[in-house]
Amino acid sequence: MNVLTVSDLKKEYPRFHLKSASFSVGKGRIAGLIGRNGAGKTTILKSIMNVISSEGKIEYFGLPFRENERLIKQKIGYVSGGFDFYPLKKLRLIGKTVSSFYDDWNEQTYREYLERFSLDENKKVNDLSEGMKVKFSITLALSHGAEFLIMDEPTSGLDPLSREEFCDIILTLSREKNISVLFSTHITSDLMRIADDIIYISDGDILLECGLKELINRYKKVSFKNVEAARACKISVLGLKRVKEGYEALVKTEDLSSFEGEAKDVDLDEIIIHLETEKDKKKCF
Repeated sequence: MNVLTVSDLKKEYPRFHLKSASFSVGKGRIAGLIGRNGAGKTTILKSIMNVISSEGKIEYFGLPFRENERLIKQKIGYVSGGFDFYPLKKLRLIGKTVSSFYDDWNEQTYREYLERFSLDENKKVNDLSEGMKVKFSITLALSHGAEFLIMDEPTSGLDPLSREEFCDIILTLSREKNISVLFSTHITSDLMRIADDIIYISDGDILLECGLKELINRYKKVSFKNVEAARACKISVLGLKRVKEGYEALVKTEDLSSFEGEAKDVDLDEIIIHLETEKDKKKCF
């Protein structure tokens, strides 16, 4: 079952077009939305929350979003990198205000997460660290029974230990409470730890949508001493680029039987870098 299904989503700006984006997020799954800056990640998130107008079909929990927006927004939560609303207000007042918007607000759950995350209601937003701001956002989302979390760069600005703690929280919510997550980020190491699926967007196009393991297993990294050696390779190489020891590129794992050299595993960062390099190269011709 999908908690979110997006079909042919389009949005046009003078210098950017989101081009018929289609993807889905399954129940209890953590989906990572990745791509370079300006690729269209934020446009997608704003569109699926109806913050900006767009064309296309959006369904949550099998229901058309635009016709059921109020009902659906009772069941989704939004978490960004930090919490910058009402910086001089105390958490107590913000919690009380937010609770009035939700029919299923659970004060006991709210209190439990405040205690779990060591959040002091007497503190002002400005008094919180970046990590504590993110925890407060999560607390607000979960206190109204959100079944689906939409996250826009939630670990941006967090130190490594805080990012690790955040990933542990999200993984626990997914595995123990069956909460679904759409996680937009440029910190792909976080996704390597917790994501089930990857949605990769480039220049407004969804280039791929698949499981994380499937994507990682789809490519290998190979090295060459020089460009001539790469050109002489018997199989197609993707995103050839200079590195300290020479040159590196991606090859498809299925083509390795025809490759005579050594192939190494890749991570998400390397896949994005080489695929974007390949795409930029094609633009020049």
